[in-house]
This record gives sequence, C-alpha cells and structure tokens, in this order.
Amino acid sequence: MKERVVCFIDGFNLYHAIAKLKAPHLKWVNLYSLSSVFVRPQSQYLVDVHYFSAYADWLPQQKSRHIQYVKALMASKVSPVMGKFKIKDRNCPSCHHRWNGHEEKETDVNIALALLDLAYKDKYDHAFLVSNDSDLTPAINMVRGNFPNKKITTIVPPHYTHSNELIKASSEKAKITIPHLERCLLPTIIYDAGGNIIATRPVEYNPP
Repeated sequence: MKERVVCFIDGFNLYHAIAKLKAPHLKWVNLYSLSSVFVRPQSQYLVDVHYFSAYADWLPQQKSRHIQYVKALMASKVSPVMGKFKIKDRNCPSCHHRWNGHEEKETDVNIALALLDLAYKDKYDHAFLVSNDSDLTPAINMVRGNFPNKKITTIVPPHYTHSNELIKASSEKAKITIPHLERCLLPTIIYDAGGNIIATRPVEYNPP
C-alpha cells in the first residue's frame, strides 16, 4: 500500500528564506504543488497540506498581501492554521531606549501539536516538514518515539542549510530549490467553480 503523506509548512520560515532570494514573485507559490514535488508517486500519495503562519496586523500592506495569499492557498487545497503575534517589550542596552516589538510565538507550537495530533489520529504514514527551525526537534522525536513506523522528512527552505538537530531527528531530508518554486507558482487570478474571483496576485509579486 502507498504511504499517506501530510505536509506541514512553517510559513514564516519559508517566507523569509524566499525573501533572501531577492525574487519576490517566488512568494506567490502554490504550496500544494510544491509539496507534491517531493512525493514519490509509485509509493506515496499526498493527503493534506497544512500551512502555519500569522497576520502582521500592524503592517496593513503586508497583511493585505498575506490575506490574498491565504485565500489563494485555500483555493488550492491547502489548510491554513493562523496564529498571532504578541507584543514584546524591547530595549537598547546602549541607549536604554524602550519600544514595543512584535514576536510570533504560536507557529512552532501549532506545528508540533498538529504533527502529534495527526499521528495519534493515524492520518499519515509519512510527514513532510517544511522548516529549518530546530525548535521542532522535540516534536519529531516524540512522534517517532511513539510511532516507530511513521516517517518524517524535513524539507529545508531555499537559502538555508539543514539544521543538524532536525537531520538527526528526521527519517529523511530534502531541499527546496529555486526551480521547484519557479514551476509551482500560482496563477495571477484564482477563481472559484462559479467563475468568481477568490484571490489576485499582488503587483509586488509580479514576475520580472
């Protein structure tokens, strides 16, 4: 029987990796198609793709683009799990200036919980984890410790190298490349079955 694959995507980790490529059009990537790139058709099939992120409410333009992207993902069979940013007091040790910063804290926890929850519910045989965040290592270890027959492949975003901790914890590893992103871009306009517009690619993400 073929392995059931579920992909878990660390949205911010992937976003910041793509941003470092200095090619904004690659941010408009179809994550279901991207996940499918790593599926072995003869022995695996993709069941679900889960996207974990949060809206930056204090940045209206960025939030607007993000909302369009999440709508596009949902129309492409991706399930979003949105967390929240928390305000955190920051200060400069040199000049002692204080200000309020924002820190996203829920994504790691949401990914870890989903990995464990879907393992206990036996929703996958093989998990793909798109992230390079070593904080997810304990969750991988717990899944593999409790379910020795389940596999987890860590798929590192572009620009990054694999975290040693994640490599040791995972069954396999893979890496997203620029060609992967290029061939998995979403269309300019996304319609529903009735021909209504669901999402439109932001002009900032137009191809060069």
